Amino acid sequence: MKLVECVPNFSEGRRPEVIDAICAAIAAVPGVNLVGQEMDADHNRAVVTFVGEIAAAQEAAFRCIEKAAELIDLRAHEGAHPRMGATDVCPFVPLGDTTMEEAADAARAVAARVGEQLSIPVFLYEAAAVRNDRRSLPKIRKGQFEGLRDQIGTDPFKEPDFGPHAIHESAGATAIGARFFLVAYNVNLDSNDVALAKKIGSTIREKNGGLPGVKSMGFHLEDRDLAQVSMNLVDYRKTSPGRAFAEIRDMAAAEGVGILESEVIGLIPQAAVTQSFVDMTKPAGWSGDEIIENHLPERGPLESCGPFLDALQSASPTPGGGSAAALVGAAGAALVAMVTNLTVGREKYAAVEDEMVAIRAQSVALQSELETLIKTDAEAYAAFMTALKMPKATDEEKAVRREAMGRAAIVAAEIPLDTMRRCIAVMELAAAAARKGNRNAASDGGVGALLARAALRAAELNVRINLPSVKDLDLRQEMSSQAEALARRAEELERSALEATGLL
Repeated sequence: MKLVECVPNFSEGRRPEVIDAICAAIAAVPGVNLVGQEMDADHNRAVVTFVGEIAAAQEAAFRCIEKAAELIDLRAHEGAHPRMGATDVCPFVPLGDTTMEEAADAARAVAARVGEQLSIPVFLYEAAAVRNDRRSLPKIRKGQFEGLRDQIGTDPFKEPDFGPHAIHESAGATAIGARFFLVAYNVNLDSNDVALAKKIGSTIREKNGGLPGVKSMGFHLEDRDLAQVSMNLVDYRKTSPGRAFAEIRDMAAAEGVGILESEVIGLIPQAAVTQSFVDMTKPAGWSGDEIIENHLPERGPLESCGPFLDALQSASPTPGGGSAAALVGAAGAALVAMVTNLTVGREKYAAVEDEMVAIRAQSVALQSELETLIKTDAEAYAAFMTALKMPKATDEEKAVRREAMGRAAIVAAEIPLDTMRRCIAVMELAAAAARKGNRNAASDGGVGALLARAALRAAELNVRINLPSVKDLDLRQEMSSQAEALARRAEELERSALEATGLL
């Protein structure tokens, strides 16, 4: 599934009924999971988070922007957070195997629809931007709602990407974009010294030479009479929440001020969270539900091979052909087991049930062994490359390197040879299952045999490429002879299995 996270920010943090209505509009879209809803009265702002497949998320984004325009009037809005629209910002964040460009395309499509159907000027930002000088959200929002009323239509920089060249009288303007996962994170000082919070916010801000990937400001929380350092961590890989917290804690301590608490606004990736972060920062209201991965739909069996295929197509030499061969062989074994599972327990095949049970046990074991060889083959190649890179400046180093390479070469050839042996066993079982098992699944037995044959031929290539590095000539010849014999046997078994299907 092509999934995205969408995190619209609304200029309303004091009327729960308004945000509830907006969230209801989102939740009404099939295929969308509403996973977060936070309101802040001081900022007079709400952050809503939902995830879904791209098309569903696009529809939900449009509906919530439409509902916000209906219920929020910027002319009567005041709050600590900068804002320019009823829906101030609506970013799309790629999840899983969704690319940033796919998320950007989704954002642009929604922006065009909002501009055309709702008559709200829309600015594209970050990865969705079509102008490099407008990638930055703060630049776009500068002047806020009141300033943009005069600037849109007169200032070329404020010409929207979609929609009218005039601000919407009550809904303002909206920024829609695509970006990396942003962590909204606040630290509350145990003080009402807003000047200190602003000083810290200015110091740690990346553009002022502070922490990389940090946008920060100091605020006064009037309802609690507390000073807060509010942050957007635009790349938690550069500055984690824990590092940001420690920096603020140390700067506040230097002024004799402690930290009361921290808080995560919205959701946060698992990769940005450690137990030490939770223990050290004590985020207010933390339950673990704030982790985005806990809200993603489970990937079904037809969608779970993506990570391996992504690794296979990468520039890394591992996993490679040997691992792929083992995977295909495992798939062949799984199909043999499938035939037996469609046979065992059926009265029509009672005479062969014991044999099918035995074949099932053997095929399941072979599948497990071949799955192990997927990783083992990659490890064997890595060991050979490690030996190849050993120092060779002296005769002693050269000798050590030759010995290490010799050992690694034997293993690198033996692993795919082992794959060949197991594939022969799969083919033998496939022929028997196709011949005696459920006739409706005979073709599956034949496919299992063909997959095992393909895996065997692929593994043979890996044996052949590694044999020249085996310096023991007798061992090299023995391994070569074994590979040839297995390849000949595979030809016989392929014919036998296909004949057993009765389909060819």
